[in-house]
Amino acid sequence: MRAINATGAIKRRLFDMGVTPGVSITMRKHAPLGDPIEIRLRGYELSLRKAEAKEIILDVEKIS
Repeated sequence: MRAINATGAIKRRLFDMGVTPGVSITMRKHAPLGDPIEIRLRGYELSLRKAEAKEIILDVEKIS
């Protein structure tokens, strides 16, 4: 992960959940209607709303 674009409470909430610059994030699954999504980071799964996930700026690595 490169950065968090959010401010205020959302930024603090993401930081409290371990979403910090430099952490590796893997998309695990998403709900049928797309909200929420589940990501894996720091050895655990985390569910986020799409609005929260949109605030996370990623560097994408392709896994082959």
